[in-house]
Amino acid sequence: MNAPTPGKTLLIVEDEILPAMALQAELEDAGYHVMDLTGLHQEALAAARERKPDLALVNIRLQGRDDGIALAVDLKAMGIPVLFISGQVSRARTAQTVAIGSLPKPYDAADMVAAVDYLLARLTGDESLPRPFHLEVFLPVTGSLLPDAAE
Repeated sequence: MNAPTPGKTLLIVEDEILPAMALQAELEDAGYHVMDLTGLHQEALAAARERKPDLALVNIRLQGRDDGIALAVDLKAMGIPVLFISGQVSRARTAQTVAIGSLPKPYDAADMVAAVDYLLARLTGDESLPRPFHLEVFLPVTGSLLPDAAE
């Protein structure tokens, strides 16, 4: 198995398995490496600790009593940027300090790939891509997203 390309590793945290699998296929077709798919907070944290992703795609509603906003707080503390992928737009906006942006559901494959392309490019300092129409960007997306680095 080939090692993932730097800047192309994603973690998907989604409570619905079929949409998560479809999202994984779409992103892998676009050249990304999805390191893990889970719907649980603790599983996502364990995966992130083991193989630090370049970007985590997190639904706000997770399995059981888990919450994507609480997960985003933990991921941000680890220096992992989060993109909310949720139909709960108002909750995403109230939690905008822990994520770099939000892509509301429903989204299509082109919207998701464009959002990930844009955010990962901006994280490396590349400002050449236009912001996708459906992507709401919360924080300045520049080189480092370590806690409190977005000031």
